[in-house]
Amino acid sequence: MKNVYFLSDAHLGSLAIEHGRTQERRLVRFLDSIKEKAAAIYLLGDMFDFWCEYKYVVPKGYTRFLGKLSELTDRGVEVHFFTGNHDIWVGDYLEKECGVIIHKQPLTTEIYDKVFYLAHGDGLGDPNKDFKVLRYVFHNPTCQALLRSIHPRWGMWLGLTWAKHSRMKHSDGKEPPYMGEEKEYLVRWTKEYMKSHPNVDFFMYGHRHIELDLMLSHKTRMMILGDWIWQFTYAVFDGEHMFLEQYIEGESKP
Repeated sequence: MKNVYFLSDAHLGSLAIEHGRTQERRLVRFLDSIKEKAAAIYLLGDMFDFWCEYKYVVPKGYTRFLGKLSELTDRGVEVHFFTGNHDIWVGDYLEKECGVIIHKQPLTTEIYDKVFYLAHGDGLGDPNKDFKVLRYVFHNPTCQALLRSIHPRWGMWLGLTWAKHSRMKHSDGKEPPYMGEEKEYLVRWTKEYMKSHPNVDFFMYGHRHIELDLMLSHKTRMMILGDWIWQFTYAVFDGEHMFLEQYIEGESKP
């Protein structure tokens, strides 16, 4: 039985990440290291800091990452790509050229007889009114069409600059640390969702850029996957056990 992997939040192409090329290479080396062991890989959002497809144009760069995704799917590995709040403008390019499966909404699915709820995590219980408004604008088809009407030179510049500004609002460009079960909105939302969906075994999220492995009941486990900017963390499920691990150049460390 092969493993299933989960990771998120690489924010490739970010203007706020000075080690971007090194970061991409490290991600590609990790994907290469698991290609023989993986049945499926779930990328749970914000793999790009900003991605906007036009009819005949896609963003510059990311060739190592996109090439590795194509190699994996050519080998028969299922690669699932969830849009996050930074790369919601995905069209059909990644699906047609790289063979990935695109998810634009949370997904409930069964993996090795366990029920998984998979989502990037943005918009799930977040009380921030400004973020709610911004999320509505970003998901609005008319607003998306207006963005794509801008020349790619300026559209991409606008998106990457906005993303950099958003990240630099946080200290050192990093998200706040874990705030506890009562204050983490993803934890609160998940507990509420569990009341009507007691069959879910694993809730898996990105978005918050923290590592969290939390038992919510005797059978239900919630994980937030960290990121691939500073932490290089991922979850791996072997059909029986789930582990949250860190990739350290050529080896996996629990």
